[in-house]
Amino acid sequence: MEQGIRCIIGLGNPGEKYQDTRHNAGFWFVDTLARRHGVQLRPESKFFGQLAKLSLPTGNCWLFQPTTYMNRSGQAASALVHFYRLAPDQILVAHDELDLPAGSVRLKKGGGHGGHNGLRDIISALGSKEFYRLRLGIGHPGHRDQVTDYVLSRPSRDELQKIETAIDLAVDQTGALISGNYQQLMNQLHGSTK
Repeated sequence: MEQGIRCIIGLGNPGEKYQDTRHNAGFWFVDTLARRHGVQLRPESKFFGQLAKLSLPTGNCWLFQPTTYMNRSGQAASALVHFYRLAPDQILVAHDELDLPAGSVRLKKGGGHGGHNGLRDIISALGSKEFYRLRLGIGHPGHRDQVTDYVLSRPSRDELQKIETAIDLAVDQTGALISGNYQQLMNQLHGSTK
């Protein structure tokens, strides 16, 4: 068994204008985690984001939301990661995923950025691709020229319900994430969401 996740970074854009948009699915995941476990995210200016400490029987983990815009997520992530001396494989980045339908959630380690500006900036800032990703499906608009408007708009009520259900399923597996039981996690997530 591996050492487990010590930091969960949810990606999104700060501010009311963006809070309900598909691109903020990573923020929604961290918000749900914090709410479920009764911890509060607080501004941490030295990390350019909001931070909370989650303590579970399986271990401790930082919850983090960069308050930089999406394309500068690496500035915030690297500040936090370097301060706490975290290895890439101790980090989970939760983000919206165009290549999965709404309601799907997948865990993977490493890989490219797939055109996701938040991932692109984190890979660049950390100098590594070897962190875990929680890919929260939001569906695809059908054509790449529509992607920007699509990710910066709100999902339909039906899509939102599916995304929230997937987030709840992932939050149920927080203990497995923190203890490093990734196979159990993947079996649960990949078996129960399409």
